[in-house]
Amino acid sequence: MPSLKLVVAAATLTTLTFHLSAQPEDKATEKKDESKTAPAFVAYPDTASTTYHTCEINGETIYYEATAGTIVLMKDEAKEAKPSAKMFYVSYRRTLTPGDEYNAKKDAGEDVAESNYPDATQRPITFSFNGGPGSSSVWLHLGVFGPKKVAYADDEGRPGPPPYRVEANPYSMLDKSDFVFIDPVSTGFSRAQGDTSEKEFHGLESDISSVANFIKRYITRNDRWSSPLFIAGESYGTTRAAGLTNHLQAQHGISVNGVVLISGIIEFTTLRFGQGNDVPYICFFPSYAATAHYHNMLPPEHQNKPIDQFYREAEAFALGDYASALIKGARLTQAEEDDVVRRMADFTGLKPEFIRRANLRVDQGRFCKEILRDKGLTVGRFDSRFTGQDRDRVGDTYDYDPSYAVIRSNYTESFNSYIREELDFESDLSYEILTNVWPWDYGRAGEGQYVNVAERLRSVMHEQPHIQVFVAAGYHDLATPPLGMDYTHDHMQLADDLYDNMKTHYYVGGHMMYLDKASLAQLKADLDAFYDSVPVGLAK
Repeated sequence: MPSLKLVVAAATLTTLTFHLSAQPEDKATEKKDESKTAPAFVAYPDTASTTYHTCEINGETIYYEATAGTIVLMKDEAKEAKPSAKMFYVSYRRTLTPGDEYNAKKDAGEDVAESNYPDATQRPITFSFNGGPGSSSVWLHLGVFGPKKVAYADDEGRPGPPPYRVEANPYSMLDKSDFVFIDPVSTGFSRAQGDTSEKEFHGLESDISSVANFIKRYITRNDRWSSPLFIAGESYGTTRAAGLTNHLQAQHGISVNGVVLISGIIEFTTLRFGQGNDVPYICFFPSYAATAHYHNMLPPEHQNKPIDQFYREAEAFALGDYASALIKGARLTQAEEDDVVRRMADFTGLKPEFIRRANLRVDQGRFCKEILRDKGLTVGRFDSRFTGQDRDRVGDTYDYDPSYAVIRSNYTESFNSYIREELDFESDLSYEILTNVWPWDYGRAGEGQYVNVAERLRSVMHEQPHIQVFVAAGYHDLATPPLGMDYTHDHMQLADDLYDNMKTHYYVGGHMMYLDKASLAQLKADLDAFYDSVPVGLAK
């Protein structure tokens, strides 16, 4: 489809006879004329933009159709339904032949196949989103799943100086599934409409409901009810994904085949540091150790071990003697405390006196500031391999997250050029990469309670035992540490024969382990195996 183009007329200046009394009138006329030629603000084009492309994945040529557009959500009322939101999406659908050639032949009346798409009953479709809450889908879109990805300056994901660009993604999942990247309301180009307040979408339940309504409308409009269905989320997007998998089944009768949780958080007890909750200190500990390992802060007996082996040893200590020490509290003897402090220091590189002053409980912010304090550096929350420099070295926590600061512009600039220059979608709206949606309504999770959608996932896995869950975790993630998801998995009370339907895969890197080139390649291989293994029905 042609892209929307705005044409601005150029004004030709003519020779004027100046008179003092006429000057104000002339200026007013000038301004009035200019206003007539000013382009109108365009929030959305009249139609979706569809373009056709080719990519190479695993040595195979993939033809695909890319569509950038919106789906309108409706607010049902007694007499009429009114639009409540427009949700932006980018979809990629595989085609059998180059789409532009197929359409040209079809329009010319040549003999072509009835459809240029693979059999929809055997072709999976994956709905993908990120988290925040308040994040657009750009990270998974241009980081791992899509046919294009942002370009990096090194193999760990650092972007270098601007300008930034996208490049072919040989690790895209488009060979295994079609993809629809969804921007929840208030993120990306998605906005509330009419008299509906965006606040109506800013909550755990309303967010899940709106995304479910989007999915239902999308599969209806695009004849995908009979396709194998996957849900993929990252960070808070995994919270949404777990709740959504249950909601789709319970409210719409839509069953999911597989769920992909990248850097998962579905039980917030594992994440929220607070008085009386010792679980996060246990769950973060192995990631502290992995951070110290990366920055060479350990004694040789630990530093020389492979990261996977060392991580497991730190995990065993965290779940064993460290957890026991925290549970004992004031009953811990001095000898026991001394032993735990010594071993914590050996695993994390932190000074024993710092650990003791923290009562054995070092939260994430303090760790990021303390671990490299003597070098004048902080480490990142999203990826603790990245370092930054604060104004001074005496603070309790870091000034900013260097792992987010270094990549935000890369993704923002790359997406804005890609969506317009390659996908031909034009909008004057600001594409909200990460926006403020606070306060976020967590509903029943009030003060003293923690959000827990793990039970919803357990429930739907028991009701639909075919569902498979893929979990990806980065060793250096100090936002949602791997042990947090493992702890949750182990406490979901899944039936014995369903426990292995949910598996965690570990990678070098952080919250977005796909920034790391080697980890992206491994993630692709693991996801390929996952998609191939998920049971798919026999619909024809």
